[in-house]
Amino acid sequence: MNVRVTVVLILAALILGSALIQFYWLTAVFVALLIMALVDITQRKHTILRNYPLLGHIRYFMEFIRPEIQQYFVESNLSGRPINREYRELVYQRSKQESDTRPFGTQFDVYRTGYEWMSHSLHPIHIENKNPRVKFGGPDCTLPYMASPLNISAMSYGALSKNAVLALNKGAKEGGFAHNTGEGGLSPYHLEYGADVIWQIGTGYFGCRTESGGFDANLFSEKATLDVVKMIEIKLSQGAKPGHGGILPAAKLTKEIAEIRHVPLGKDVISPAAHSAFDSPIGLLMFVKQLRKLSGGKPVGFKLCIGQRHEFLAICKAMLDTGITPDFITVDGSEGGTGAAPIEFTNSVGMPLTEAVVFVNNALIGIGVRDKIRIIAAAKIFSAFHIAKVMALGADTVNSARGMMLALGCIHARNCNNDKCPTGITTQNPNRYKLLDIDLKGTRVFNFHKATITNLLDLVGACGINDLSQITRSHVNRRVSATEVKTYHEIYPLFTQNCLLDINTIPELVQQDWQRANSSDWAAVN
Repeated sequence: MNVRVTVVLILAALILGSALIQFYWLTAVFVALLIMALVDITQRKHTILRNYPLLGHIRYFMEFIRPEIQQYFVESNLSGRPINREYRELVYQRSKQESDTRPFGTQFDVYRTGYEWMSHSLHPIHIENKNPRVKFGGPDCTLPYMASPLNISAMSYGALSKNAVLALNKGAKEGGFAHNTGEGGLSPYHLEYGADVIWQIGTGYFGCRTESGGFDANLFSEKATLDVVKMIEIKLSQGAKPGHGGILPAAKLTKEIAEIRHVPLGKDVISPAAHSAFDSPIGLLMFVKQLRKLSGGKPVGFKLCIGQRHEFLAICKAMLDTGITPDFITVDGSEGGTGAAPIEFTNSVGMPLTEAVVFVNNALIGIGVRDKIRIIAAAKIFSAFHIAKVMALGADTVNSARGMMLALGCIHARNCNNDKCPTGITTQNPNRYKLLDIDLKGTRVFNFHKATITNLLDLVGACGINDLSQITRSHVNRRVSATEVKTYHEIYPLFTQNCLLDINTIPELVQQDWQRANSSDWAAVN
């Protein structure tokens, strides 16, 4: 007999039996189950429910709670992805000013291939300056900015709730560090507490956009000259979805966000993959120059995830051809990302942060402009060691997005893209985001930043140096096999100054890409 018919007959018998013994409440339950079974049998969307009415719902329930079961009961402190519990707990503890020490030694396997550590000194130094600063602003910049080594990475209002943006801004103001707006535009919530702001301009030109979607110089100048806006960042691409453009799902697009961005309601807000204000490496640098002038001389740079190496080298050639240099370059690793991204892009496109920072740093040294340009590293930054090791590779400062989200109270639910964030951080549902306490969470962002900088200085001092700029590739070690250890200096050798300017000294690693690079076109020279 067909299993579905059997189930219905059994339920009918149970209903009849319960009626006879006057268990009316039980009868009601069985009637409800019978109706559900009949619905399961007649629907055509789920084959499992048609073959196994009622019982099939257990499978969907278990699938629904699987992420929580995995996080809370299955994964170890080190196995969680994309952020393991060791670092999640570290951010929580520092943001709440709880003890962040660990008993009984490290849980990391120090003999596994890939394990990394820093070389300490037998003559450690106590660093007195607890508020280190890095100067941003090249020779053409008249309003340089003194930045913290750790700042808030690009996260837009829209991707984040207004309470989350307000809390980040409050924490940045208290701690004296910068808050990147993300490409969603300069919202009132980025200005509320007066924190230093880095205004990111993406391909959608949100906040400085014409009706047709192009760049509006007048709108840009009005906002870029505000005192709180300290730097301008042109977004070329980002680690989570390089070459794709940003995505704000229609479910998260409110009337207010649409007005801030100058976009229509009811549709996904998808930024174009490429800029319309320029179409070549030289055009990019001319745009940098234009924004620097329109902003009154503030530092202007660009953000990118490295893809085809000849394209970045084409920008380097454009610097040589025009004499124009950006004030900074933000290097986003392919492991970055806080919002919505197609799985093929987030998993399989773009260069990871380590290799990207090495490449950009070497290229700038190779054309002799490294002293004019600051490098910002952005990806998975949660601890002082994460900061120190990318600085050893060439970064001057770092940006953290997910670290700051964890400080806000993110529980790693991974619902950032569907407006169902349980903590109110990445949702536009007022029933959720209104419960996020701005004052408390702002203080936690401040605490996390302060504790991380304190530990960074302790780490640097333990290496026997007294300034962040003195961290070198020789300070960081990596186990490359079961029996061999190398320093970053050995793994990632530095280019020599101006080596790309002489055909006889171009390193073999980039020789072909350098020859293919074209300053007037993104396409490679054949």
